[in-house]
Amino acid sequence: MTDDLRTRRVLVTGGSGFLGSAVVAALARHGVADLWAPPSAELDLLDPAATNEAFARWSPDVVIHLAARVGGIGANMARPADLYRENLLLGTNVIEAARLAGVAKTVVIGTICSYPKFTPVPFREDSLWMGYPEETNAPYGVAKLAQLVHLRANRDQYGQTGIYLMPTNLYGPGDKFHPAVSHVIPALIRKCVIAVETGADAIEVWGTGSASREFLYVDDAAEGIVAATERYDGPEPVNLGASRETSIKELVELIADLTGFGGEIRWDPSKPDGQPRRCVDASRARRYFGWEATTDFREGLRRTIDWYLAHRDEAEARDH
Repeated sequence: MTDDLRTRRVLVTGGSGFLGSAVVAALARHGVADLWAPPSAELDLLDPAATNEAFARWSPDVVIHLAARVGGIGANMARPADLYRENLLLGTNVIEAARLAGVAKTVVIGTICSYPKFTPVPFREDSLWMGYPEETNAPYGVAKLAQLVHLRANRDQYGQTGIYLMPTNLYGPGDKFHPAVSHVIPALIRKCVIAVETGADAIEVWGTGSASREFLYVDDAAEGIVAATERYDGPEPVNLGASRETSIKELVELIADLTGFGGEIRWDPSKPDGQPRRCVDASRARRYFGWEATTDFREGLRRTIDWYLAHRDEAEARDH
């Protein structure tokens, strides 16, 4: 069943964030005019009473929950308890506020970090419960996965309609480049750019380079979320991915080439690689709501680098 979002009041949590900004732009492209994307200073989703009051007052038809506390391996290792507690509360409060306000559809964005450490590749949604997530990602991944359980429980008990989407690793213009919170692509871009500017003859990279990841361009992810919001109502979780597995070694070499860094890449095997392999099966998204990623990886990286160079102060200022 297709839902015309142009006739709906849509609330986007986390709408000023990296993915949230792309989703807000995608909704605008799809003709959504009645849209509210409050910043955290305006709506504290960690406060259940404030969340319930805001939902009751604004009375949205659709809620897309993107607000999250995220970071790379370093942030995950430094603040695991904060990431677990805050992400769990954010999701719990939003899902319950949506239920109490009678929201017609709640869209929750999960994470590929919820998959078990040794999930068969490509990751299929049925594998979510096969084991514990990779240790550095587990607190965040488990907190997000609990929201899938919450949605299913509310669907069974209250008839609440909610869907759960899991984008793979995102990248693109607007990403966070502050070293305290950056993920692998912005961290590597920043490192290579600085090396070129300073004339450094080498860069140091965490791990061994053997781990693999799948990267999804942020605008592709946003279009996938909008497509699912319009055309999917089922209880099953759905991957959003590009169906392309890239080793960290290949990624570093590609970013070095695109940034013009020709020096030595020094691996630090004393630092963690994270999950050994990561690539999803995105066939359910194609089957359920007709979406697939379209952005060429090299072109997406080039756009990301260009954006970083043009917005450097802004890109490096965001530390949370």
